Amino acid sequence: MINRTLVKKIVDSFALRKIIVVYGARQVGKTTLLKQIAELSGGKILWFNGDEPDVREMFLNATSTKLKSLIGDYKFVFIDEAQRIKNIGLTLKLIYDNIPKVQVVATGSSSFDLFDEIKEPLTGRKLEFVLYPILYGEMVEHFGVVEAKRYLDSILKFGSYPEIVTDYSNAERLLPLIADSYLYKDLLSFEGIKKPNLLVKITQVLALQVGNEVSYNEIAQLVGADKTTVEKYIYLLEQTFVVFKLPALSRNMRNEIKKGKKIYFWDVGIRNAIISNFSEMNLRPDVGAIWENFIIAERLKFIRYHEINVKSYFWRNVNQKEVDYVEYNNKEYLAVEFKWNPLRKVKIPRSFLSNYTNSKTLLINPENFTEFLE
Repeated sequence: MINRTLVKKIVDSFALRKIIVVYGARQVGKTTLLKQIAELSGGKILWFNGDEPDVREMFLNATSTKLKSLIGDYKFVFIDEAQRIKNIGLTLKLIYDNIPKVQVVATGSSSFDLFDEIKEPLTGRKLEFVLYPILYGEMVEHFGVVEAKRYLDSILKFGSYPEIVTDYSNAERLLPLIADSYLYKDLLSFEGIKKPNLLVKITQVLALQVGNEVSYNEIAQLVGADKTTVEKYIYLLEQTFVVFKLPALSRNMRNEIKKGKKIYFWDVGIRNAIISNFSEMNLRPDVGAIWENFIIAERLKFIRYHEINVKSYFWRNVNQKEVDYVEYNNKEYLAVEFKWNPLRKVKIPRSFLSNYTNSKTLLINPENFTEFLE
């Protein structure tokens, strides 16, 4: 079992006496995370699974008296798929206010249902975390640096969902099933999704445009929809941890692109499944885009897990000069280019360096990427 970075962070957070809420897409490993937390918690644990009808019934019309009777002398209450339980926010508030010695950990497979339920009732009472597909650094910790690097081609083809990492031999068959659960089981449960085929088309367009600046108007024309619908569907894809946006960096220089954005996938395997392409990296014209997506997603996962105070961007000017990735830490900029071919010579544009004089630069390729992700 690969140890997840969030386990220790969550266990350490118990000292703050807050309700712990863990978001994450389906099959990203939330239940396994709870089991790893349980091993370190050192107390009696009461488990609930919100997917079970009798569990949902158990929490209906919950009162503090009913909850005290239900929880008894347990020190920990773990609620998996908590968004499935009606009024879960008010129920968690009752536990927090009336049974203060109990530590609650709740998980949800999308930020919508659970976030809306708990936003108001749990103000000031909760800590929130997001669990992503397995971090490359977690694989390094589990397998070692050399062995983890041997998995690189498989990761770039099939991603790093737990079920995939533990069975790459069947990844081509398993991964489309995970992708379908993204696009149908979670997303199509929202009332606003009325055209599943349109959602699939939008996701495919995003997959094919990885590494390029995204235009909602252009996507709308490609899929035969209006811009507002495209924006709404992409927002839903963000909230269910399928994709994320990288904004353009601008200090209002006259020649900079100010409102641009790129969209990447949290897992490159999901991206490849959406376009049904699991070819070897040396045969793919899109290998550069896959490499860029992989590194940026891994870097952002690392930053979020370790709560590093930096902001992330890409940069481009009207003359089409571009920097793949820029980080700013309130003191200096880190400008990074990603190239799949280690022999390719690349320089950060002089126009960027002249505008951002307090900059460091990096070129990341398959020979030196490990340190950047650790």
